[in-house]
Order: sequence, then structure tokens, then C-alpha cells
Amino acid sequence: MDNTSYIVNVEAAIYEDDKWLIIKRSEEEEHSPGLLSMVGGKVEIKTSEANVLEETLKREIMEEVGIQVTNEMHYLESKSFISDKGQVIIDIVFLCKYETGEAKCKSIHEVSEIYWMPSRDILENKSAPIWLKESIKKAEKLRLKMK
Repeated sequence: MDNTSYIVNVEAAIYEDDKWLIIKRSEEEEHSPGLLSMVGGKVEIKTSEANVLEETLKREIMEEVGIQVTNEMHYLESKSFISDKGQVIIDIVFLCKYETGEAKCKSIHEVSEIYWMPSRDILENKSAPIWLKESIKKAEKLRLKMK
């Protein structure tokens, strides 16, 4: 494992009313294939970009599921983990409110299914990994606090 570098990943806890946009990761994905997840992806290396995390997240949401979220994103949490390939990943999660568009699987190599689920259903779902459940708990708490 290379401890000298890491990959930055962003994820969106997207809500509309009391439901969350959850995807099933494609079986073709390198990391956690077939598991339930939030929409997100890696930050691409560019010379410079303002709001790089937020802009990456908007791009990933559009590329993967074809919807837009409001510009007002709220930092939720950050964590690190080791990918299935042994890479160190820094993962930053934002709370995002759905704005427009119809969610669909735009990238079949990344997303195989899309669901709008209340938090209770996510927390009880056996296909939801513990890290997704923990992020949704935090996102639901922040969403309710902002009402």
C-alpha cells in the first residue's frame, strides 16, 4: 500500500422531503460492487478550481443520476478508508437538497439501480453497509435540524 498519496472522494446525501436518493453500485465497480451507496465520485486533478469539492459533486450527480441539487450544500462529515485495491481514500459527505430532474441510471457502469428511500428503510436494509447507515443517520439529524 502506498502511504504517500490518497484519493479524495465526495458523496451526496440527497434528500427530497423525507426520502433519500440511494443507488445500488454496479457490479462492475472496483470498490464495493453491488452495495447500496450515495451518489459521488473522485475529485479529478486540475490545475486549479474554486469550490472543487462542491463542483465535483454536482458533476458526479449529473453524470450518474441526471438530477440537480440546490447550490446550498452542507458539510456533513469526512472519513478515510482503504479501498478494495489498497488505496487510501479521503471521503467527504455533503447534505444536498434535490432541486430538479428525474433520477435515472445514466452511467450503467457505476449505477445499476436508483431508489428514493426513507431513512428507516435504509437503516433496516441488509444491503446497506454500516458506513451508509451511519452517514444517513447524521444526514437525517442535520436535515431535521435545518427545517
